[in-house]
Amino acid sequence: MIIEKGKTVTFEYTLTLENKEVIDSNAGAEPLTFTHGSSQIIPGLEDQMMGMKAGDSRKITVMPEDAYGPMLEEAVIELRTEQVPENSRIVGAMLQTQSPEGQIIRGRITTIDDQKTIIDLNHPLAGETLFFDVKIIDVK
Repeated sequence: MIIEKGKTVTFEYTLTLENKEVIDSNAGAEPLTFTHGSSQIIPGLEDQMMGMKAGDSRKITVMPEDAYGPMLEEAVIELRTEQVPENSRIVGAMLQTQSPEGQIIRGRITTIDDQKTIIDLNHPLAGETLFFDVKIIDVK
């Protein structure tokens, strides 16, 4: 059976960046299962798995526009440092808030001083080309 829309796919993967840094992997652990065509995984990975079958392995490259999108300058904001919770005033700290519509917004502090704090609201993998080593375990 091949991967096509509506099929349940179980697979292992290792995700690396262009610099060869492994940033995620489930190889040798619990495989990931999703329904193809249901937007449960990033579109570029889902699209390139089409037609694979159990036992197949493939190296898949996913460009930013088919993953987490480009790095958006307008998603980098500046706040007065006094607006940031005191215990979170650390470069690299992750902050979370909620929009007026109820959407969860997450950001990472990239710069902080006594006056201003810069927070990047982009997904941590925005602008990155992703390299997956994928092994299909099962297709139902």
